[in-house]
Amino acid sequence: MVLLLCAMVGLINGMLVGYLRLRAFLTTLATLIVLRAIVDELVLNYARVVSSSISSSALWESMWDAKILGIPLAFAFAIVMAILCHLMLSRLRIGWHILAVGGSRRSAHNAGIPVRRVVCTTYVMSAVLAGMGGVLYAARLNSTGSDTGAGLEVMVLTAAVLGGISLGGGRGSSLKAMLGAFIVLIVINSLIRLDMPSGSTPLALGLILLVGVAVDIRWTKNRHKLMSRVYVSPTYLSLPTCPSTEPGSASPYALNDRLREVDAIGLEELDGPEDMILDSAGNLYTGSRHGDIIRFLAPDHRTSEVFAHIGGFPLGLAFDREDSLHACVAGMGLYKVTQNREVIKLSDQTNRSLFSIIDDSRIRLADDLDIASDGRVFFSEATMRYEVQDWVVDALECRSNGRILCYDPRTGSTRTVLSKLIFPNGICMALDGESLLFAETWACTIKRFWFGGAKKGRVEVVVSDLPGYPDNLNRASDGSFWCALAGMRSPVFDLTQRRPDFRKKMARLIAADEWIFPNVNTGCVIRFDLEGKVLESFWDLGGESHAQITSMREHQGYLYLGGINNNRIGKYRLRDADPKWTSQDSYWGMSAGGQK
Repeated sequence: MVLLLCAMVGLINGMLVGYLRLRAFLTTLATLIVLRAIVDELVLNYARVVSSSISSSALWESMWDAKILGIPLAFAFAIVMAILCHLMLSRLRIGWHILAVGGSRRSAHNAGIPVRRVVCTTYVMSAVLAGMGGVLYAARLNSTGSDTGAGLEVMVLTAAVLGGISLGGGRGSSLKAMLGAFIVLIVINSLIRLDMPSGSTPLALGLILLVGVAVDIRWTKNRHKLMSRVYVSPTYLSLPTCPSTEPGSASPYALNDRLREVDAIGLEELDGPEDMILDSAGNLYTGSRHGDIIRFLAPDHRTSEVFAHIGGFPLGLAFDREDSLHACVAGMGLYKVTQNREVIKLSDQTNRSLFSIIDDSRIRLADDLDIASDGRVFFSEATMRYEVQDWVVDALECRSNGRILCYDPRTGSTRTVLSKLIFPNGICMALDGESLLFAETWACTIKRFWFGGAKKGRVEVVVSDLPGYPDNLNRASDGSFWCALAGMRSPVFDLTQRRPDFRKKMARLIAADEWIFPNVNTGCVIRFDLEGKVLESFWDLGGESHAQITSMREHQGYLYLGGINNNRIGKYRLRDADPKWTSQDSYWGMSAGGQK
């Protein structure tokens, strides 16, 4: 009956806050006052009947006296509930919805989450758990009264804040809540052991709660400013003279509008197709900002389906010899999805640097990848200092924060093979099977790294004076290579790269939305050879079809275009390309029909 009554109260609060959209604090405060008034009235009328009646209940006695494996029942119940809450918040859809709604109701609504229903359900679940806690607490005291449990809400709030659970919502875990509760209990027991006056406990908890709330609010509001003042550390970087892009000139980068009229795949269905790839049957795969890998079915790519849900933001993609899809997932590492749609984590950490003060083994921003003929996966980590949401801040530093990693499926281990790179991005295997090409985005260069053969360990510059910021790299049908330029250089940002003090002051004194950032809203694709000669370029001057291009992939005479900020995949007809050439055939000798 207690649990049912608590669920009813939670439902009332959920309806008022969730569906009628009343203020949560004022609403719950009002219902608290009403409920306490009802309890006081019931105690006034029935206290004599309750106190004069004598009843015995084995269940009630076992709740305060029973133990499970030597652990009191209440504590065992708390551990079980903490585990269940952790599984719900981290593994179940309802838990993801709760965190999303807590973080931003508007964004959750725009993502299709039923915000009002989630809020109402959360109030009901919270009320039931509070009711169960009240029953266990009363059982431990073996008595009830009008003041039983009074003041516990302060302890709960203090435990939540000390545990690092954001009062603004969207950030926290059951483990943090348990740790906060342990800290509160240690404080209370310490005050009792010190024989402090009775009023010292609520005073101490109130002061701790006040400090915790202040820190939580100020940190939430100013964490980006603090990071800008303390963490951002720009350095000097001087780029070569930017080559000409004047239209009609002899420059291979001369402006044109060849990408204006391209076919669109998945228009308005996609959100952030940073990279795309086609399998041996001609099906098209791409990532989504929502954590899905979307597959468009051959031959017309009009029908789409969710091929797999990974959870992070899939970036670079590559197929191995068995047609299993490998993906770099921002914030999560390297993953593989088999044709049976089984999602397998391959790696989320690498070896720690020998002389590193901090632990740099965690993979923060896995970006692009390619697979060698022996099955080893080489992939780039663009920056070790910033998460995917702050990746552009790395441009403000222009430091060597990136590295290239190698995952060996034979040993299941990952090691750093090349470090101190300036935002390494695209990865593409050369045809010799002993080297790979990689792009350094903020340095505007494309380099070649030998991972085998007589030149093992050597790095050579292929293209050193790009007019823009190179992103993904891929093979072309004639033996050359494609490169996407995610944005174009500007004289202003080139100048700031040579003024680290200016960028430092800029990060300290003004808001982040007013910083000078690299231009990343002009789409361009170039084709070059291993001698560093740029053969041709493709532009979309108006930016209507592809405001930003971060990847491209040639397949059977067409060039497919992707962009991390785009809502479509472009399909452009190449006039002189081999209509039978596929990347699967180039890598693994596999035809478009799936035959090896």
